[in-house]
Amino acid sequence: MNDANNPRFTRRAVLKGAVLLATAVTALSGATQQALAGNKASKAAMQYRDKPNGKKECSNCIQFVPGKTPKAMGSCKVVAGKISPHGWCLAYAPKS
Repeated sequence: MNDANNPRFTRRAVLKGAVLLATAVTALSGATQQALAGNKASKAAMQYRDKPNGKKECSNCIQFVPGKTPKAMGSCKVVAGKISPHGWCLAYAPKS
């Protein structure tokens, strides 16, 4: 058989490919995490409203960061802008 038709994988080639693959995966995951950490969704995209959805409201959501007082506007880990403690959106997740 001809060597051109029967490629051989050397240990060096396999290790080099593994290192390149690991480097690429690490770089991509780091870039993705930075993009997700810095960007919050818009109120429109999350269908935010200033009124609760039944008993579901921002003040009892794990994503809500309260203001200085219980009635003051706060912020959200997911939604951009000022958030009412009595608001609601699609990112709602009850505190346990």
